[in-house]
Amino acid sequence: MQRPGLVLLLLVNVACAAEALRRSPAKIGLGDARRGAVEETYAWETRWYEQRLDHFSSRNATFKQKFLLRAKEWGGAETKAPIFLYCGNEGNIEWFAENTGFMFDIAPRYKALLVFPEHRYYGESMPFGSQEAAYKDAESLAYLNTEQALGDFVTLITDLKRNLSAEACPVVLFGGSYGGMLAAWMRLKYPHIAIGALSSSAPILQFEDVASPYSFTDTVSANFKAASESCYKTIRDSWTLMKRLGSTKEGLRKLSSQFHMCTDLHDSGELGDWTDSAYAYVSMVNYPYPSSFLQNLPAYPIKEMCKAMDSIPESDGMARIFAAMDVYYNYTGELTCFDIKDDPHGMSGWDWQACTEMVMPLSNRNTSMYLPYEWNFEDLAYWCEKNYGVRPRSHWIVEEFGGKDIEAVLKRVGSNIVFSNGLVDPWSGGGVLKNISGSIVALVTAEGAHHLDLRAIQPDVDPQWLVDQRNAELQHIDRWLLEFYADRDDGHAQQA
Repeated sequence: MQRPGLVLLLLVNVACAAEALRRSPAKIGLGDARRGAVEETYAWETRWYEQRLDHFSSRNATFKQKFLLRAKEWGGAETKAPIFLYCGNEGNIEWFAENTGFMFDIAPRYKALLVFPEHRYYGESMPFGSQEAAYKDAESLAYLNTEQALGDFVTLITDLKRNLSAEACPVVLFGGSYGGMLAAWMRLKYPHIAIGALSSSAPILQFEDVASPYSFTDTVSANFKAASESCYKTIRDSWTLMKRLGSTKEGLRKLSSQFHMCTDLHDSGELGDWTDSAYAYVSMVNYPYPSSFLQNLPAYPIKEMCKAMDSIPESDGMARIFAAMDVYYNYTGELTCFDIKDDPHGMSGWDWQACTEMVMPLSNRNTSMYLPYEWNFEDLAYWCEKNYGVRPRSHWIVEEFGGKDIEAVLKRVGSNIVFSNGLVDPWSGGGVLKNISGSIVALVTAEGAHHLDLRAIQPDVDPQWLVDQRNAELQHIDRWLLEFYADRDDGHAQQA
């Protein structure tokens, strides 16, 4: 039985390749040159908050939660200037702050205070003092769930406002991917805490019996087919070829050598996991300019992967696949070998979340570039019971936050949420793609990738459709703030 997890920011099981669902691939993270530029432009203070372990009992245990704070542009409590809070994802919070430049870029416009709380059990925000202790067993992991994470954000921002005498300052939520889901759910569950939420690339519908389980791999397949028919065909044929070549020890040794692995492969499935990770990730970050969010990549990296693949004769299928992998995992040419088990951003806690509440079915059609695969709850349950001693609650998230009949339900109970999605992003199929009401709106772009709108504004390279999308988002934020100040009739409406 393979690992079931699905790192939401990142990957999914596309060809029964579940090990890839957990890890962030290869060794190249944020390039050193870009990291320096980011830190210079988007500086912050690192702070710690004594956070309650359990928000829903009388237990008084606490842990230290990291959060990042930028007050350089803040207009201050006396002007009731807004607070922008990013809902931390499944990884270290600096990684997300570095790749959410949009918040830093618009902070001067609103004179906003920026707050980036780290999600519990990720990065350095570990209950019980260490990752080893926090991840010890099901009992220690029991406090890793969405409800507790939202409780952290609510408690932290409430105390921060109190300490800054900023109780009258409005809060606007931001988040991308899983963080975008948390932002939307926080706005729905705690509307008295935040006046609105920008929820980018958030698949809040990607749950059982709500959204199609095929949408993710359908989108990845369409992206590669659009780039190159021969590239698409090589990938489609590679799964059975890998299995055949890796069926013997000598074959595995040759594959390990051909793909420059740091250690020999244990089976062909590991190679399948690693390659389908690249296809899924690159579809998510198919940005129109060079980027270093997941790897150091060129502009429109799907085209570059297919170009590299198509430079090699079709008869040499594995050489073509390696050429594409070398673009994704080693575009800078810095690596001499690949470590397929690397987890540079500390996202391993997602296995637990996928085994408890974040049960997001994903299947492959026989018409996609993947082997046919039908998601099976009992397979997932078997793995989770074997590894954690727990059985997933596959419908709990929908019961807790909603999802079915979302148009009718949110129209009655929600307001002030912008759902932004790009259709190149494989997660878009699980997102909200239609307006639900006048204040719960969907901004959909045909060429957009995974929370591209939250990345830093780059006037020289941002396409006009992205500029228009961000301007629409700012108009909604303007309205939320104007309404907030007008409702209080205290003369601050003009500052929005």
